[in-house]
Amino acid sequence: MDRILLGNEVFEGRNNAYVLADETLALVDTGVAIESIRGDLRDGLAERGYEFADVDDILLTHFHVDHAGLAGEIQAESGATVYVHEADAPLIAQDPDAVAAVRDRRRELFAQWGVPDDARAELPDFFESNDIRGPPADPTPIEDGDVLEIGGRTLETVHAPGHAAGLCWFETERGSEAFVGDAVLPVYTPNVGGADVRVDRPLEKYVTTLERMVDRDYDRVWPGHRGPIENPTERAETVLEHHRERTEAILDILRDHGPADAWTVSTHLFGELEGIHIVHGPGEAYAHLDHLRHEGIVSFQRGEYRLRGGAVEIDSYF
Repeated sequence: MDRILLGNEVFEGRNNAYVLADETLALVDTGVAIESIRGDLRDGLAERGYEFADVDDILLTHFHVDHAGLAGEIQAESGATVYVHEADAPLIAQDPDAVAAVRDRRRELFAQWGVPDDARAELPDFFESNDIRGPPADPTPIEDGDVLEIGGRTLETVHAPGHAAGLCWFETERGSEAFVGDAVLPVYTPNVGGADVRVDRPLEKYVTTLERMVDRDYDRVWPGHRGPIENPTERAETVLEHHRERTEAILDILRDHGPADAWTVSTHLFGELEGIHIVHGPGEAYAHLDHLRHEGIVSFQRGEYRLRGGAVEIDSYF
């Protein structure tokens, strides 16, 4: 698979932009809109005899800026069609109402999670100090099951929410490989709960996504960060086990320390949080706590989660 390795000075792990070229030229994901990564992508295309103006199609796995930041800029130079799931399209377009809704939802959840005022103030500073979003694009919305003919490839859209509401992977025509964005990653586990505060019941949705990947049993997948995953079924099962273990760890925290809010649980899990982890840490704790609440294992009262009585068999909830 032809991929351009992009630096990543803002988020964890190097990004990938995949080049699909035949009679037309397509990119899968574009990287963050900062000068060094813009240079990585321009140089990578130049090595293949192309420039931004030659791009016909851009396929985005989801709206996060480390995957979609340069899409609008490339579209402005080339007139490329930008495909993204319908749930993420308003954010790719930087629709003011959609952007404001995310900001309001994050503010609401920060209060619910018990995030301290100084930490709440730090997160906007993190984003404002990194001009990473890039200009808006005019997206073409897609949905689960849509088949796209781009860059000489036939790709089927598979909606895979959890990490993001509109995250999709794109399965190749033979069904043996897929471009998976952050649905599953080779080194660390994608954040759920904080990475996209729009997602309702994020852990439940992400577990379903992982089970869907296990069922597809691909030979190889191409993630948004780092190298290819040669045994994606095993990797998806490992991530599922990670979430079982994290749920057990959270139950132990509540047993050992009593009722707690999501921020307190996250500090027991991860220690001191800064930068983007101010939302990712308590968001991850919240995703598990919310799942346990829906399953009747914990209750949520006066801003704190507390254990209900009785033995718990975690495997029955995954």
